[in-house]
Amino acid sequence: MEVLNCPLLSVNVRVWRFWSFVLVHNWRRYIGIIPVTALNVFMFADLYRAWGNIEEVIINAYFAVLYFNAVLRTLILVYNRDKYESFLAGAASVYEEIRAINDDVITKLVSTYTKRARFLSISNLALGAFISGCFVVYPLFTGQRGLPYGMFIPGVNNFDSPQYEIFYITQLVLTFPGCCMYIPYTSFFTSSTLFGLVQIKTLQHQLKTFRSSEMLNESTVVLNRKLQKLIEDHKRIIRYVQDLNDLVTYICLIEFLSFGLMLCALLFLLNIISVMAQIVIVGAYIFMILTQIFAFYWHSNEVREESMAIAQASYSGPWLNVDETIKKKLLMMTIRAQRPLEITVGNVYPMTLEMFQSLLNASYSYFTLLRRVYN
Repeated sequence: MEVLNCPLLSVNVRVWRFWSFVLVHNWRRYIGIIPVTALNVFMFADLYRAWGNIEEVIINAYFAVLYFNAVLRTLILVYNRDKYESFLAGAASVYEEIRAINDDVITKLVSTYTKRARFLSISNLALGAFISGCFVVYPLFTGQRGLPYGMFIPGVNNFDSPQYEIFYITQLVLTFPGCCMYIPYTSFFTSSTLFGLVQIKTLQHQLKTFRSSEMLNESTVVLNRKLQKLIEDHKRIIRYVQDLNDLVTYICLIEFLSFGLMLCALLFLLNIISVMAQIVIVGAYIFMILTQIFAFYWHSNEVREESMAIAQASYSGPWLNVDETIKKKLLMMTIRAQRPLEITVGNVYPMTLEMFQSLLNASYSYFTLLRRVYN
């Protein structure tokens, strides 16, 4: 199965293909990456210009970090295009193999997780487009000239005509490719972890039923063949999670550091502002950061927990009256499954809900320290 026809992965891949980040190579890649990168440079220049005005710096830093992550994700994606394409093609092939299994439980499992992955991918794109649109049009209702994102070009006054109108339209236009550079990567991570869960839960079900009740007298040769196939599937799942971790681990590290700092800064900003409109906007920024980080850590934690449940599924299977060679293979599989499959932050810390809680605790601790020093 081609990855574009794989319903679990196709939503995000089609967006990437449109911008020629993967599968094709044409001019769309450059009209997306180069202008957004230039805009991000001007955003960071504006942070230097506004240094000392803490409210302006924090708000502008949020968008600068957001676009920096979008550019970084895309550059890594394009640089490692062959690895991503190989990973996606392999996932699509395995998806077709699992979907072809004649088992009602597995068919329902594949359908459920496919619908969830597609819903999350489409809703992320829709929500991202809506929120980005709100960011872009908000300056029009403030009663004074303002740009959606702070930017500074030496020697140019952003608020004189006609450059103000030019810059505003430019930022309006670049919001669309920026959104397409940022959101599909998050959805790719979510869809890939969900497909990992499909493979893991399929293996769990097959381990529990590898010796069917209708054929309790199956020969040792037949059972050995079935079990060997399950062992190969387990190895494939291990490689899948390792490959996914290699693709995303350093992106997760950058987001761990940048969004942890931004969460601390936004909490501090929320503590010092008094205008209701600004409070609502900052609250929306905090909500976006939390949902972004939580989506990564929740799905990674699910993969970790379910991978260890393979050991329980192996033990729960009908192994009592089988040959000793089969028992030994099941024992080895059980031992290996007790070592969890993990997606990590910079190949250092596993992405678990405990790690997510630690990130929140650290951000809040730095926020209280910053508030105390500021007061």
